[in-house]
Amino acid sequence: MERLFIRISYNDLSFAARDLQSKERMAYEQYSIHNGIAMAANFRNALKDGKLLSYSYKHATTLINSPVLLIPLQEFNADDVETLYHYTITGMEGNLVMYQELPNLNAVAIFCINKDLKLVIDEHFDEAQYLPLAYPVWNHLHRHSFTGVRKKLYVYFHDKQMEVCSFDKNRFKFCNSFDADNAHDAVYYILYVWQQLGYNAQHDEIHIMGNVPETEWMMEVLHHHVQKVVHNLQLSIDNNQIPFDLQVLFAEQT
Repeated sequence: MERLFIRISYNDLSFAARDLQSKERMAYEQYSIHNGIAMAANFRNALKDGKLLSYSYKHATTLINSPVLLIPLQEFNADDVETLYHYTITGMEGNLVMYQELPNLNAVAIFCINKDLKLVIDEHFDEAQYLPLAYPVWNHLHRHSFTGVRKKLYVYFHDKQMEVCSFDKNRFKFCNSFDADNAHDAVYYILYVWQQLGYNAQHDEIHIMGNVPETEWMMEVLHHHVQKVVHNLQLSIDNNQIPFDLQVLFAEQT
């Protein structure tokens, strides 16, 4: 096994790797974190206790769930990354600020990671890559946006949050993240964005995926306002326990 895929959210730590013997061609393991200790300490414990981490990996790709600042590629200056990030997003002081280019979308995503956590990962692997959690989903949905002639609004639910985005050719038309613990609030945000973008209720589409709260109720309410609402974009990996972002990342990098 050459590459390990790591997913780190606020209260979640999980791992994936290629497994040619399984139906999904993917081995997946969720580690039960201890809330009383830092994520870096949880990761050290996972290195000792986790089944997947008992194998030797040279490379790791890590998805980090932290606030993201998007900058147009033509306006990006690497020297300004830390200043821009902390000016725009508060409460992340003390973390290491990183960035990832999205060349197909003419944008750069700036995000952050706990310094101690990154040190633990860097020490354990010969090569470690870090990406914002929504990065593979953005790329996947951008490609999907070219199918058909309808405009599309995409909503990805994960970790009691939702990523709402749409695309106009090779750029974001809209991209933002909202708290989504409450399904009623989520529907309000979705329809508000839909209205602000000026989409057509009879012609355009909403695509919803991920860990959707109160799925049946939400779909019913959205259908009252928008004719075409699609739940889930299917991948070859048919396992609802594996987060959609990790499925997409795995499919793209293996």
